Amino acid sequence: MSIQQGASAPAVADVVGPGLEQVLGTAPIEIEFWDGSSLGRPDGIGRIRVNSIDAIRRVVWSPDQLGLARAFVVGDIDAIGPVADILQSVQSAGRRAKQTRVSVIPKLLSTARQLGAIGATPPPIPAEEIVPRGRRHSLRRDRQAIQHHYDVGNDFYEIVLGEAMTYSCARFVEPDMSLVDAQAAKHDLICRKLGLHENQTVDGPRRRLLDVGCGWGSMAIHAATHYDVDVVGVTISNEQAAFARRRVASAGLADRIEIRLQDYRQIPDGPFDAISSIGMSEHVGAAKLLDYYAQMYSLLGTGGRLLNHAISSPGGSRMGRRSFVHRYVFPDGELIDVGKSLLAMEQAGFEIRDVENLREHYAATLRHWVANLEARWDDAVELVGERRARVWLLYMSGSINGFDDAGLQLHQVLGVYNAADGTRRCPPTRRGWT
Repeated sequence: MSIQQGASAPAVADVVGPGLEQVLGTAPIEIEFWDGSSLGRPDGIGRIRVNSIDAIRRVVWSPDQLGLARAFVVGDIDAIGPVADILQSVQSAGRRAKQTRVSVIPKLLSTARQLGAIGATPPPIPAEEIVPRGRRHSLRRDRQAIQHHYDVGNDFYEIVLGEAMTYSCARFVEPDMSLVDAQAAKHDLICRKLGLHENQTVDGPRRRLLDVGCGWGSMAIHAATHYDVDVVGVTISNEQAAFARRRVASAGLADRIEIRLQDYRQIPDGPFDAISSIGMSEHVGAAKLLDYYAQMYSLLGTGGRLLNHAISSPGGSRMGRRSFVHRYVFPDGELIDVGKSLLAMEQAGFEIRDVENLREHYAATLRHWVANLEARWDDAVELVGERRARVWLLYMSGSINGFDDAGLQLHQVLGVYNAADGTRRCPPTRRGWT
């Protein structure tokens, strides 16, 4: 990694260069410092601009991803170019360098001392950061965590999610599908896996669908519109509930869809014929997972089906207290290994009938969301502030790489509440689902 001499003073690049060279190696990026000096490859995929010595201070005080994340959120560091590609390049170079945290810290401290970045107190923590209080996954703490993430503002989510207003993995049946069509394809696949198209009768009572973690109502509206069902959607986000109710009324479906501000543990009125759980179980936590599936099982009638659509991680991943995602995005979020999720569903009483991994589709979905955010960046900043917009840009860009390299996955798991006599209530093939 060669040092490029800046027009003013190349001191920062000279001091930082040797340490970064060991960590980043030949990563195809350029790093520019606040004094105008730079190092790396100007012809690479992008540029990291270190705007202030406070970026070094933040990393000294938090020599992990939290320090770097704070520097990016407040603007001490900028990424010029495709953020996902820049992150992927830096992560790959770091893995190749095989630098451990212990070996990097002495170099970091020596460099910071030469630059005058060692101070008595760290820079202030950004206000966008949260440390949840109370017992983990209690009703109160879960509500606090959900509202931190989802009550950012519906107008902001309309920018990111687009017309579909669906905050979960889409399904791109064709590579060039629009995001709206891909989200509709995902909802339709879930409806069909749940059997909402099977054995419909003209004169019989409408079947009931429970949509747990209903978001802004997209699944509920799709199911009621296309499959003649009554839907109860529950969320603990005030903003989501208000927006979903307006959408339902606008669609003329207020007599068919009820949107509740309600925790899944407080639903009293089963049985339902089917339950969709889309992007919900990530918020439940491993310790509560069996209780969650047992509650879903208790809310179904005989022959009912549960479709769990959730991000998973091989081996499982509980967000560390000092991780960027825990502090800024999904407080208390946990990504469960799909095998553990299957076991918990079986222990709750379900027969597992189908498992499908859509991880490539989530990487494609995230690319659409990042493009939406970048295309209307100024509008997003006006709505939620630049720091909050930076949080979402960093989070979604990093997640693209997670799904691309299979560290993150997206599984749809179908469980069935079978009859006591063992009668199967699910078709023997997938033929009717697509």
